[in-house]
Amino acid sequence: MIKHNIIKLHLLKGISWFMLSMPIIVIFFQDHDLNLMQIMQLQAAYSLSVAIFEIPSGYIADLFGRKKTIVLSTLFSFFGFLMFSFFSGFNSFLIAEVCVGIGGSLMSGSDTALLYDSLIDENKQNTYTKVEGKNYAIGNFSESIAGVIGGLLAVNHLYLPIYLQTIILFFSIPISLSLIEPKINKKLALSFESIKNVIYFSLIKNLKLKWLIIFSSFMGVATLSIAWLAQPFFQEINIPILYFGILWALLNLTAGVSSFTSHKFSSKKNIYTYSFIMIISFIFLSLNQKLVGLIFIFVIYAIRGFVTPLLKNLINLNVSSEKRATILSIRSFIIRISFATIAPFLGFIADKESLQYSFYVLTIIITVTLCLSCFKLYKLEKKSKFVNEN
Repeated sequence: MIKHNIIKLHLLKGISWFMLSMPIIVIFFQDHDLNLMQIMQLQAAYSLSVAIFEIPSGYIADLFGRKKTIVLSTLFSFFGFLMFSFFSGFNSFLIAEVCVGIGGSLMSGSDTALLYDSLIDENKQNTYTKVEGKNYAIGNFSESIAGVIGGLLAVNHLYLPIYLQTIILFFSIPISLSLIEPKINKKLALSFESIKNVIYFSLIKNLKLKWLIIFSSFMGVATLSIAWLAQPFFQEINIPILYFGILWALLNLTAGVSSFTSHKFSSKKNIYTYSFIMIISFIFLSLNQKLVGLIFIFVIYAIRGFVTPLLKNLINLNVSSEKRATILSIRSFIIRISFATIAPFLGFIADKESLQYSFYVLTIIITVTLCLSCFKLYKLEKKSKFVNEN
């Protein structure tokens, strides 16, 4: 039954976010003699592979179906972690990151589109923000639990979280195979022109959608950058590795709780408030490279939980079903291509100067992009009200 899709998508979210390796992944790479710039290069490669396949994968999902695309995603992600488990060195890890990146791009947009269309099939699309918030919360709660377990496992053996995560990812394959494609999904025509038309519609023709995508993308860049700079920050303030997993768990628990309650704060006006808090947190974090800086990392994670379901819902409300996965993939494409550009630069600055200088640069980027996006959205909102009143 279609309604079972929701449960299965929740399960897939829980499994894919059960990231036992994340609390120690930077240390794992360092144990293989990689410096921070090389680690950021790997993450840039991951982001580039996501970016390159992002829009085509969303189009594939709209063309051939979301279920088939999600199945492919689980296969690529599983193979990538097999590479992490049994191979070593920068080049091997590069291949693994690309595989995991392709898996991520195939999932991105496809799962959200399948979730939204499943709700339409059940005539419950008005509950999307609540259901998406719950889905996002499950992911964060899963990563929280995995953070504690992964950190404890790493104390005994640094590679054990990688091995166990590979085994867990295997179970996502049969779950994805059991999904049901909603009949509501109209298929796009097979042509490059169709992709161009969707890109033109979302980034040029529909100005509101364009700036929602840009705003959402740089919110994503902000939180993604923090996720990869958090562990070096923990090292900088001399936190023992034993507590890395606990801190990672608490951060994701914070995001999970806020996303679970995000539907209660789903007014579109809240995006301006969230932007202001995000910018202030980055400013104070860049100025406080001490234990107190942890407070602002927690605030950033809380904002991530509140804003992600809200922005996805606002985007969904402005697109039709047959374009949904492609447009959501455009959002992810911008996140990944932006992060792929920024991440190696941040790693280079951290290696050559200091981690604090990296935070300075990141704060400037986030402040400029979020302020510009908010300004454009506010102007469009005012113009829309003026037109309606006249």
